[in-house]
Amino acid sequence: MGNSARILVASNRGPVSYTVRPDGTLDSRRGGGGLVSGLSAIGPDAGALWVCAALSDGDREAVRQGRTEPGSRMISVPPDVFHAAYNDIANSVLWFVHHMLYQTPLEPVFDEEFRGHWDAYRAYNTAFADALAEDAAEGAAVLVQDYHLALVPALLRQRRPDLRIGHFSHTPWAPPDYFRLLPDDIAAELLTGILGADRAAFLTRRWAAGFAACCAAVLGAEVSGDGSAVTVEGRTTRLGVHGLGADAAFLRERAHRADVAERIEQLRSEAGPGRRLIVRVDRTELSKNIVRGLLAYRQLLRDHPGWRERVVHVAFAYPSRQDLALYRSYTEEVARVAGEINEEFGTRDWQPVMLKVDDDFARSLAAYRLADVALVNPIRDGMNLVAKEVPVVSDNGVALVLSREAGAFEELASDAITVNPYDIRQTSAALNAALTMPEAERAERTKRLADAATALPPSKWFLDQLEALGG
Repeated sequence: MGNSARILVASNRGPVSYTVRPDGTLDSRRGGGGLVSGLSAIGPDAGALWVCAALSDGDREAVRQGRTEPGSRMISVPPDVFHAAYNDIANSVLWFVHHMLYQTPLEPVFDEEFRGHWDAYRAYNTAFADALAEDAAEGAAVLVQDYHLALVPALLRQRRPDLRIGHFSHTPWAPPDYFRLLPDDIAAELLTGILGADRAAFLTRRWAAGFAACCAAVLGAEVSGDGSAVTVEGRTTRLGVHGLGADAAFLRERAHRADVAERIEQLRSEAGPGRRLIVRVDRTELSKNIVRGLLAYRQLLRDHPGWRERVVHVAFAYPSRQDLALYRSYTEEVARVAGEINEEFGTRDWQPVMLKVDDDFARSLAAYRLADVALVNPIRDGMNLVAKEVPVVSDNGVALVLSREAGAFEELASDAITVNPYDIRQTSAALNAALTMPEAERAERTKRLADAATALPPSKWFLDQLEALGG
């Protein structure tokens, strides 16, 4: 493309993925999500380019053949470099730090092997910085996404000081004491990487404040009185907050298609007539806290026997990162605990937990529509869109049980029943309160939750960032 894009987005995953057909030709599949919506909102004539990584063998083959989609550029790094950067650093170190997931007596161990992985992460970020520098027009706006690409802003600034650079973190940001588990030089490199941006943005004020506090603790940065800027060695980076909301128009249209109606009938049939539904829809991601949610449901059935045979916990736990052993064992633990509950309480015509692990978006939307209670209890979550999506498509009103550690807490807490995600007794009591909430109150709360959830839909979320950057 070469020095002509006026707006650029950089992210690990792009808008298109490729698979190689048996005959050697390529099959392409378009994805969805907030960035796709956002980029479409700026229109086809804006001179926009999406720079992303080749994630699979099919993607790498597409790059080798020169296959590109209009408005996107896929960059290919050697598979071993990608694996180390993505699995060993982004998903096994940075994700764990920001979600505070380490069992610290045994992990992390930052040894020579880690240093080799970090070199790969740096090389991966450098490949992005090179591609962006090559394709950006003079004075272009560049929006760099997430923890995979934390070093890109500073690397890009070195190459192209004329650009307006933003970085957005979709995860939480760890407080200084936890962030400083990282080796001092790596912690400083990460922060300095993001501070190469003109503006660093986050999903909530809490995560922005965490980043600023880390800059002060690790780099000796000066933080403005209102927390809106960080200055290091005379250079200032502005901080911003953009709470990503649900795409109401898309969800409501999609939730009323025929395949969702079919899934509704299936779920009703499987749960049994007249039973209340406690619904959760998550990936089997360690931070989502699925096991404690199951334990709280078990406590509900023990403490309130009157709910037995009258309620079903619909738990959709879709496999995530199954190439990592820890995630595979976590997924197995979810299934084991669900099985235990069914063994303890199940009867001939009542299965207390309906666990599904095969990903089915239409079925998720069906569960959203039917849910009497939505359980969203993450240990820590940048935002959590499920908490926002369920109220938007609910048929008869839903009571939301929400962890105070979800980013969505900042916007939804006043109309949710909030919990400490580690407290089984409190979560069990919250489930009971949700199930017994009067219908009128549940309807009123659902309306307010839906309004809050859709305040910043993906297209506006993206355009607000662009505007704040001066794009």
